[in-house]
Amino acid sequence: MTTAEERMQILNMIAEGKISAEEGAKLLAALAEGAREKKPASSAPGTSPSWLRVRVTDMASGKDKVNINIPMGLVNVGIKMGARFAPEIEGVNPEEIVAALKSGAQGKILDVVDEEDGEHVEIFVE
Repeated sequence: MTTAEERMQILNMIAEGKISAEEGAKLLAALAEGAREKKPASSAPGTSPSWLRVRVTDMASGKDKVNINIPMGLVNVGIKMGARFAPEIEGVNPEEIVAALKSGAQGKILDVVDEEDGEHVEIFVE
């Protein structure tokens, strides 16, 4: 996805009310910063993950409450935002997620069931 497409995705999330204008501004700033710091592509194509996907499913209905893809360039901002929305999740340390991402982890890196709220939270690196 190009930077222009990523910007449009953020603006659409603001328009749909998924994030606030302030959060959108932070994401846009992080996207611009990420574009400036972008590292050269690795020699083996397809080895670097492109997306961090967060999915929250209602356990009663099985329907997704949240299903968002975050460009890897915005992961730090995304993790901080996610921690703000769910600070009470026990046993989940945002720094551990960041460490897993930096180590090159791919696939499902978090799978938590919140029995009290009836939610299933999954985080994937794709």
